[in-house]
Amino acid sequence: MANDCEAWLNANPLDADDLSDSFLSGEEENGIITKNVKNEINGNWISAPNSIHEARLKAKAKRRLRKTSSRDSGRGDSFSDNGDPSRGTNGTVPPTSPKSKLLDRKSRAGKGRGLPKKGGAGGKGVWGPPGEVYDLEEVDVKDPNYDEAQENCVYETVVPPLEEGDFEKTLTPIVQEYFEHGDTNEVAELLGELNLGSMSSGVPMLAVSLALEAKASHRELTSRLLADLCGRVLSRRDVESSFDKLLRELPDLVLDTPGAAQLVGQFIARAVKDKILSKSYLDGYKGKVDCVHARAALDRAAVLLKMGMGGLRIDNLWGTGGGQRPVTQLVREMTLLLKEYLLSGDNKEAERCLRELEVPHFHHEFVYEAIVMVLESKGEKTFKMVLQLLKFLWVSSIITVDQMRRGYERVYMDIAEINIDVPRAYFILEQFVDKSFSAGFICEKLRDLCPSRGRKRFVSEGDGGRFKLESY
Repeated sequence: MANDCEAWLNANPLDADDLSDSFLSGEEENGIITKNVKNEINGNWISAPNSIHEARLKAKAKRRLRKTSSRDSGRGDSFSDNGDPSRGTNGTVPPTSPKSKLLDRKSRAGKGRGLPKKGGAGGKGVWGPPGEVYDLEEVDVKDPNYDEAQENCVYETVVPPLEEGDFEKTLTPIVQEYFEHGDTNEVAELLGELNLGSMSSGVPMLAVSLALEAKASHRELTSRLLADLCGRVLSRRDVESSFDKLLRELPDLVLDTPGAAQLVGQFIARAVKDKILSKSYLDGYKGKVDCVHARAALDRAAVLLKMGMGGLRIDNLWGTGGGQRPVTQLVREMTLLLKEYLLSGDNKEAERCLRELEVPHFHHEFVYEAIVMVLESKGEKTFKMVLQLLKFLWVSSIITVDQMRRGYERVYMDIAEINIDVPRAYFILEQFVDKSFSAGFICEKLRDLCPSRGRKRFVSEGDGGRFKLESY
């Protein structure tokens, strides 16, 4: 419709007065009516180029063209200065996008195959299409920010040196965690990431100070740690200066750990045996030590080294941790512990020895061996002493509920075999279980599980000697 109107306007140009949109006065309107009456023939209007009605229609069509051209200016339609739309080579007007496709993500230029822009890689947070690999960008020599000296630069990670105030705070968790997992390689990696600098000699001192207050198995782990770190993170000079500081600070260490002097002497002897301390280390202190505790530590180290020459294994000075010992060795040590207790009757000494074994998961074996020892004994002394010991260990929480229950259940399972060697085993076991329940360290359910051997009677006393038929 708009194209037809425009074509008609081009063929029939109008004056400026005819295109006026202002309201007409009364005379003008009457004149128009008179003029239009003259153009009416048989009740029909005659089209004339100067008709005001037609001029209004043409102006309205022209305004519609202007609105359409401004709305479609971004869709590929362009207009000339006189309002004519630009045409293609064949004289056709390029198609415009309808209103329903205003928010379409496809190209609006009327070109292409209708595919997404940028090959689908133009979304939010996307750096390119899937599978695209970015190569190293070449340096542009013509770039105003180009610096020739940057081409040969080597970038390295710089770790700031560890401050003295943060030394103990940083290394204490590492050593304590090592006491749990026992992996020296992990400790070496963690220390390698720190810039210790001149404070590397404080690592052995800190580890030994923490081990003095720990168990024997932790001291063994500390000796292994020092031997593995020497040469990788520490030098022999660091180890020597660390033990020098330990000897000077022994008076303070003895206040917290009374046996610190003997323990430090054992650490020195073990370090000499592991070849992280020179053999002449002790000779350098002869006649130069005034501190009593330092002299005791050096004397202890010298005695152990002399005994090592005579066949003592200094590499097993601290013993082996409970979880790493063979089961047969643990059983043998528990049996010796019980025999020593029956001779001495010292409950606290038995508690200390059981703690030093460091096998809380294996205490049921101790309960089992103690009850079997009661079954195999012939007097009341063993019965009472073992009952007293188990109650003492129960009250002091050395033996837990689970370990006590498992020890009794193991005896219940093996009582048939024990009865072969000890005919009165069932009777003694029933008495011991009743006394244990009365003492309060086993529950009623565990007492009721105690097996008892029934007495078979093939001949009844009141049936005149007649045999009873067995029924199963």
